[in-house]
Amino acid sequence: MAKTFLLGIDQGTSGTKAVIVSHDGEMLGYAYQPVARIYPQPGWVEQDPHAVSAGVSEAITEAIGQAGIWPSEIAACGLACQRNTDFAWDVRTGQPVGNAITWQDLRSLPFLEELRQWPLSAEVHQRLGYGPGPYMSALHLAWRARNDLAYQEAARSGHLRLGLSAAWLLQTMGHPTGHYLDYSLVQAMGLYDFRAQQYWAEWLAWLGLSPDTLPMAVPTIHDFGTLCITGPDGRTADVPVLAMIGDQQAALFGHNCRQPGEAECTHGTASYVKVFLDEEAPYLEKMDVFYAWQLNGRQTYCLEAPTTVIGAVIRWMRDEVCLISDYEELEALAASVPDPGGLYFVPAFTGLNAPYGDPNARGTLFGLTLGHTRGHIVRAFLEALGYQLRDILASVSAETGIRVNELLVGGGVSASDLACQIQADLLGIPVKRPKFSETTAWAAALLAGLGADVWKDLSELPPLPGDHTRFLPQLSAVQREAGYECWKHAVSLTRAWGEGA
Repeated sequence: MAKTFLLGIDQGTSGTKAVIVSHDGEMLGYAYQPVARIYPQPGWVEQDPHAVSAGVSEAITEAIGQAGIWPSEIAACGLACQRNTDFAWDVRTGQPVGNAITWQDLRSLPFLEELRQWPLSAEVHQRLGYGPGPYMSALHLAWRARNDLAYQEAARSGHLRLGLSAAWLLQTMGHPTGHYLDYSLVQAMGLYDFRAQQYWAEWLAWLGLSPDTLPMAVPTIHDFGTLCITGPDGRTADVPVLAMIGDQQAALFGHNCRQPGEAECTHGTASYVKVFLDEEAPYLEKMDVFYAWQLNGRQTYCLEAPTTVIGAVIRWMRDEVCLISDYEELEALAASVPDPGGLYFVPAFTGLNAPYGDPNARGTLFGLTLGHTRGHIVRAFLEALGYQLRDILASVSAETGIRVNELLVGGGVSASDLACQIQADLLGIPVKRPKFSETTAWAAALLAGLGADVWKDLSELPPLPGDHTRFLPQLSAVQREAGYECWKHAVSLTRAWGEGA
């Protein structure tokens, strides 16, 4: 039986997406399975590793059924996965050592104060590519090493393995060829001196981690092992995993942002702006520098900056404070008012990310009056996203001289026309949204196809399916600048509150 189909997996914070792609680039099957988060105490956010792998398995089965193919017809699989959500397991038993600690977890905040006293703390950002924060797998693992008895026992036995969900999936659902992650995912763990291409020994020692527990860094396309997948009728197949990449890098690749200065923003639990750099990795103060992908021995890099949590705030507005009843109501409520009525919403629920790097800031609403409605609050939230994107692009320009002339968007809130228009208005540049939204899983499938020689090189890759919608700025420059000045004032007040708390 000819193997002409590709499987792409996007294992994210909120859930897993699986796609089946044909050799001509048509998406034949798609499925999504959510994954629950666990909140043992305030500030702690975990996931059950078995629930993660079960969701991946179910998504694959559903996508195969939708595509109407057999598992044995799949030539290769590519894995894109969430970053800074660390998994720990015992390699003898294949069982997890505790729950995964997600990047939203804040238990490692006390380590940041300790880190300031470390003589080499000034080197962290330049060596790792990004600055320390409570989201880092590195600090989560340090917390485990100090506080988790099961982790300590597995470490003493020499059978502890640490990684991100892609490595865990190979362990629990298949047969890994070794303990591997691609370069982008190894860097995402916050332990790797990415310019030197080796783990930073002094940093590991300070964290209390053994290099023997950590994955080896390998290129984006590599023989990672096999996944055992199942079709709806129960038939199974061992499919080679030939590509692995961080979810944000996959989104950049999937949007075809492969020339210097091309930029993309994926709206998910948080929103991430990525700007492709090519083969140079600059030394920057406020912006983060990451591996993009390594293909045919050519390592490329990208700038990256996250906003605050976005998708998580939408869920909070729905589930906790009942501002909206469902996601579809978000746009209708925001459109019910012409503007936020002087309201500014700084959604710093887990701190402020780029370019501020302030983990102590907390969510705030400024300018509330008795005349404000739910619509004003929701619209202020959408404007907050636009202002955060402007903060990031302004920092990119200031630090690198790169001016982003157009921003591609995908995922989450980008489905809203109003949200995209607000972003274009506040950025003052066109915002472009593809009709096809599953760019991360799609990219994983394309990379697997390159590994399986379905396509010989990048020039042969099929284009992203469907058309694009382009949103042009409609706000005057005067209005844009006035609003931005108020936003910066709101941010300064938010940070002052965090400093005094």
